[in-house]
Amino acid sequence: MKPQYHLSLCLAIFLLLTTQCTPQQFACDKSKSETSQFPFCNSSLTYEDRAKNLVSLLTLKEKVQQLVNTATGIPRLGVPSYEWWGEALHGVSNVGPAVRFNAMVPGATSFPAVILSAASFNASLWLKMGQVVSTEARAMYNVGQAGLTYWSPNVNVFRDPRWGRGQETPGEDPLVVSKYAVNYVRGLQEIGDGKNSSSDRLKVSSCCKHYTAYDVDNWKGVDRFHFDAKVTNQDLEDTYQPPFKSCVQEGHVSSVMCSYNRVNGIPTCADPNLLKGVVRDQWGLDGYIVSDCDSIQVYDTAIRYTATPEDAVALALNAGLNMNCGDYLGKYTENAVNMSKVKESVVDQALIYNYIVLMRLGFFDGDPKSQPLGNLGPSDVCTDDHKSLALDAARQGIVLLGNNGALPLSSKATQNLAVIGPNANATNVMISNYAGIPCGYTSPLQGLQKYVSAVTYAPGCSNVKCKDDSLIEPAAAAAAAADVVVVVVGLDQSIEAEGLDRENLTLPGYQEKLVMEVANATKGTVILVVMAAGPVDISFAKSNRKIGGILWVGYPGQAGGDAIAQIIFGDYNPAGRSPFTWYPQQYVDQLPMTDMNMRANATANLPGRTYRFYSGKTVYPFGHGLSYSSFSKFIVSAPSTVLIKKNGNSIYSSRAQAIDVTTVNCKDLQFHVVIGVKNNGPMSGSHVVLIFWKPPSASTAGAPNVELVGFERVAVEKGKTKNVTVRFDVCKGLNLVDTHGKRKLVIGQHTLIVGSPSERQVRHHLNVRLARSASETDLAIM
Repeated sequence: MKPQYHLSLCLAIFLLLTTQCTPQQFACDKSKSETSQFPFCNSSLTYEDRAKNLVSLLTLKEKVQQLVNTATGIPRLGVPSYEWWGEALHGVSNVGPAVRFNAMVPGATSFPAVILSAASFNASLWLKMGQVVSTEARAMYNVGQAGLTYWSPNVNVFRDPRWGRGQETPGEDPLVVSKYAVNYVRGLQEIGDGKNSSSDRLKVSSCCKHYTAYDVDNWKGVDRFHFDAKVTNQDLEDTYQPPFKSCVQEGHVSSVMCSYNRVNGIPTCADPNLLKGVVRDQWGLDGYIVSDCDSIQVYDTAIRYTATPEDAVALALNAGLNMNCGDYLGKYTENAVNMSKVKESVVDQALIYNYIVLMRLGFFDGDPKSQPLGNLGPSDVCTDDHKSLALDAARQGIVLLGNNGALPLSSKATQNLAVIGPNANATNVMISNYAGIPCGYTSPLQGLQKYVSAVTYAPGCSNVKCKDDSLIEPAAAAAAAADVVVVVVGLDQSIEAEGLDRENLTLPGYQEKLVMEVANATKGTVILVVMAAGPVDISFAKSNRKIGGILWVGYPGQAGGDAIAQIIFGDYNPAGRSPFTWYPQQYVDQLPMTDMNMRANATANLPGRTYRFYSGKTVYPFGHGLSYSSFSKFIVSAPSTVLIKKNGNSIYSSRAQAIDVTTVNCKDLQFHVVIGVKNNGPMSGSHVVLIFWKPPSASTAGAPNVELVGFERVAVEKGKTKNVTVRFDVCKGLNLVDTHGKRKLVIGQHTLIVGSPSERQVRHHLNVRLARSASETDLAIM
């Protein structure tokens, strides 16, 4: 045994040392004169000239092998292989093959699922998260454990509450999704403090996905590979496209990923209008377009969209695709060129777009350790500051759904605490999907144990599916013996996940029975914690008087347990707002997930989707969230009139009600609204100011009920007042989309509504009219 143990120990030490010494590969090694003298290594040339030079030196056979995520490289030119597929949805992840953890870097900071971070409504937080993730990604790259290209974030709108990937998104509102996308992308890509957006150098490369109208994974046998999303021009323009447009034009993202599904009959990765026409030419993408993994093969073999593989790759390349996650372009592009189905010049242009991104990342600038970010290493991963931000992100996002005065709890007054539920001691569940290995975990049970010494734990169910109720009785007994009970229920990846949509909105199995029997058994306070990404119909708990408080905690990341406990015991004042509507079960009973229409349609018995178009009963509305303090808001300053001026020779009828935005002189059509926020409660805390817009009653057909047009999160000390300034761009933010997909400015009385439907709202009227004379055009905002 001893010799065997000694041999194993030596082997372990050997493996540890070898894994720690993996050098990062790079091109243009200055120590190798035979390859470093090529023009593509000359950093004084433009990226485009360098990329063109490199591509001009390649044979067709070499070219096609660089069009796939596992690019082979060109050894004769000193260009090593490169793995493009990395993931960084809410932390550096090893889901993609470019990233690996080992003894040198065993884990990375794991932030909450995006849906919970979005609930903070804090754009500066989203930027900081991106900066932390990119710092850790660069640090891992420098020691050979990661790449430089990350196919994140997911900027699809959470259209249907059953979608398994809603957890990856910033919610149901296009503005919130867009602002999240812009800030997270900037955090990933920009070098420095986030103020140098004009720089074309990249810290890491980000990718906005999945373009477009993608939000069905697998619902009642309809899967994403076969789904054809029938989308109106109106819905495409005002719901599905805005986050991607913002990614490109405001975030300057360096990649866009097309999706598996078809849109109106055409696979997105084969649609020249969507790819080359919109992303490249209209929006001006400075980067590359990549397919979701095996998308080309999917439309070739799964739906038989093309006759041959060569037709499939030619269709994609001619449509504007530049990179294939998968192997189809590597296998069949050479034949497609030889068969004259696609020109070699199209292949060249695709490679130029790809290589420019790698050049902006410094991959062709020699040893990364000699570059500006070369000093980063393992000590820059899982730092105390990074772990602290992960905790803060969870705290900022957690939503207090209900409170009858039971919260916050007192640690001194709580003598016996029972912690119950299938997610009460969750660890891996908290880090959601597309996660890596976290720096560590604090489960809800562990977090609560820091406040109360006498804690009893009873799972109540063996897992979230809770198909067996045999553990409920001992859980109820534990509740009966405690003076406070925290019940942590919800979902996990076995219920909502990539490739798995829900069919209902209720708690799985016997979880509802568990909650009710625990509530009936206890003589003290019951706090319900819902750990899930998508909304759950918890009407039964909302109406139960014995349940004193309800929290939604999403999937709160590696520090989730501490965040939950600190809020429950009042060390943190909750301020999160729900980034989606909580629907009753009846809502999904009447609405197929596969119907992509956003607008309500009484004839078709469609109730409408999201708060913008649904006006029926909710469990909790979009934007709902309580605090341990009470806040009041008032308008400090806001304009009363906006004058619309024509652009050039545009002619408006004096009776025009809706004017095409492209005909308007938008130069001076910006204004500010200043809102006062007073903290009237007993605790200092943050407050999220939501500003909705209600267009004139006689508006464009299909106008939203209301629409979020601005938000800010502000910290206010108890008894104090702070002013919040929100900037509006009339042409960008206060327009409607008509049935043809054209954006219109509507004449008439507009209303700005400050506050969510579940809080006291403040209204301000804004008159938008045409300028009557030339003299009026000197002042657009009054």
